[in-house]
Amino acid sequence: MTTETKPLHGRICLVAGATRGAGRAIAVQLGAAGATVYVTGRTTREKLSEVGRATETIEETAELVTAAGGEGIAVPTDHLEVDQVRALVDRIDREQGRLDVLVNDVWGGEHLVIAGFGKKIWEMEFADGLRMLELGVKTHLVTSAAAMPLLIRNPGGLVVEVTDGTAEYNGTRYRENIYYDLAKNAPIRMAFALSHDLKPVGGTAVSITPGWLRSEQMLDHFGVTEENWRDATEKLPDFAVAESPVYVGRAVAALAADPDRARWNGQSLSSGQLAKEYDFTDADGSRPDGWGFIIAKETDENASVEDYR
Repeated sequence: MTTETKPLHGRICLVAGATRGAGRAIAVQLGAAGATVYVTGRTTREKLSEVGRATETIEETAELVTAAGGEGIAVPTDHLEVDQVRALVDRIDREQGRLDVLVNDVWGGEHLVIAGFGKKIWEMEFADGLRMLELGVKTHLVTSAAAMPLLIRNPGGLVVEVTDGTAEYNGTRYRENIYYDLAKNAPIRMAFALSHDLKPVGGTAVSITPGWLRSEQMLDHFGVTEENWRDATEKLPDFAVAESPVYVGRAVAALAADPDRARWNGQSLSSGQLAKEYDFTDADGSRPDGWGFIIAKETDENASVEDYR
């Protein structure tokens, strides 16, 4: 595939929260489709964020984007700092004059989820709960508010809110902690609200969720690697339906390249759902439907993972 025939050649993307996991994979897949991708986060080769993982940096993500065939540009950014986010958008405007795709994937709260999982509101440290909301909700609002004027300069802009869980699942089930529940429902509602703001100016907003994600942190949690991840099913058989971050990355790239993507405006989407629609697979050639399996398992304990891969 030549540069000129790549579907996102000439498109300018911002992946906010691209240090690791879904954000990194989304950035790389946008790059593989030919895009110029600005990648942001707090962990750099010189500075560590509260996540505490020096093994993934935004510089490395940018290099992976470039190696995939795009142009990766790393910009250290704390998305809770309004001035930093405005400076980021001003830089994109100055260097590119446009923004075509905004992916809000900022999070970095897994350590707080682990500490608070299953705890009642009165059992959890209030400061930790509020921090979850800052990381998963306020960051998205700050970034969207700062980036929208540039995104709407040209018709066809796309906003992708990355979360955990579909509207169908999250809307009727408790996510085991009040702060986490709010943090992962909010992006779904934000995408719905932004879809109304963007529709009159020709833009599209959606939320998207991966299934059971084999992120770097999840693999470390189970003591496995991407090469032997199936060993984790000895402890948790349902992990067999897990997907690599590449899957959701391909989902977002396919969506960004679809000239008819406005049909999804305001909707809650999943990587498995879009894989069927756009006919792509995970890195290993499978096509997992994590949320389909999770919902099926609730009513049928004999639901087979193989039926959802």
